[in-house]
Amino acid sequence: MTAQIIDGKTVATQIRAQTKAEVAKLDRAPALAVIMVGDNPASAVYVRNKIKACNEAGIISIERHLPDSCSEETLLSQIEALNRDDTVDGILVQLPLPAQIRSGLVLEKIDPDKDVDGFHIYNTGKLMTTGGGFKPCTPAGIMELLQAIGYNVEGKHAVILGRSNIVGKPLAMLMLQANATVTMTHSHTPDLKRYTKDADILVAAIGKPKFVTADMIKKGAVVIDVGVNRDENSKLCGDVDTESAKDVAGWITPVPGGVGPMTIAMLLHNTLISAQKRQKLSNQ
Repeated sequence: MTAQIIDGKTVATQIRAQTKAEVAKLDRAPALAVIMVGDNPASAVYVRNKIKACNEAGIISIERHLPDSCSEETLLSQIEALNRDDTVDGILVQLPLPAQIRSGLVLEKIDPDKDVDGFHIYNTGKLMTTGGGFKPCTPAGIMELLQAIGYNVEGKHAVILGRSNIVGKPLAMLMLQANATVTMTHSHTPDLKRYTKDADILVAAIGKPKFVTADMIKKGAVVIDVGVNRDENSKLCGDVDTESAKDVAGWITPVPGGVGPMTIAMLLHNTLISAQKRQKLSNQ
C-alpha cells in the first residue's frame, strides 16, 4: 500500500479563493491587525506570510511591530485600541511572546468577537459547549482536509498525539462534535503504540521530528502531521517519518504542503466571518 497524499496547498487555495470572492461582496474590506513583539525569525516569516495572504484575499492588514523589551502594559494598550477600532475585524498576537509578557493575559484581552485565532477563553469555552465561536485555525483546517478527501469521521477512532491548547485540545472537541471517538495521548501516556495502532485517524502534534514510524500506524489509517521540525540534515520535516509511514497509511499529509497552508486559509476565513457579522450588525 502506498498512501494517498492529502494536498493541503490545493485545498487551502480553494478556500482562499472562496474567501476572496466573499470579501468582494462586502461593503468594506475586512481588516486584520497582526501584532508581533520582538524579532523572532520564525515569527517574522509567519507574519509576512499572513500579511501576504491578506493582501491576496482583499483583506486589509494592519501590522504592529513592538520591540522585544516591550512591557506588558504597552502591548495591552495596543490591543485595547484595536478592540475599540470599528474598522478592525480581527486581532492576532503572534506567539511566542517575550518572557516578561503573560501570554494568557494578552490573549484574554482581545475582544472575543475579533479573536480570529480562536484562542480567547470565551471562544474555547463555546467550542467546548455549544460549538460556536471562532474555531482555532489549525484544528479547523484539519477538519477541512478530512472533508476534502471525503472522509467521514463519524464512528471513527481518532488518536491525537499532543494536548496543546492550540491544536490537540480544540481538535479533540471538533472531532467529538463530528461524532468520532477520541483518544488524547501525551508525554505521560504509557505504551503509546497501543493507542496509535488502533487509530483510524492519527494526528501527530508534538514537535518531535519523525517520531511516528510505520510500526505505530494502523494499516489504511489517515495520518495528519501537524509538526514542523528540522531533521539531522536541517531539512524540514514533520512529526511523522513520512517515507516509512506511506507504506502503511491510507492517506497522509506531507510536510511542507499539508496542514500548514490550511492554518492561514482558516485565519482568512475567520476574518471574513467576523467582518460579515460586524457589517450585518452595523446595517441593522
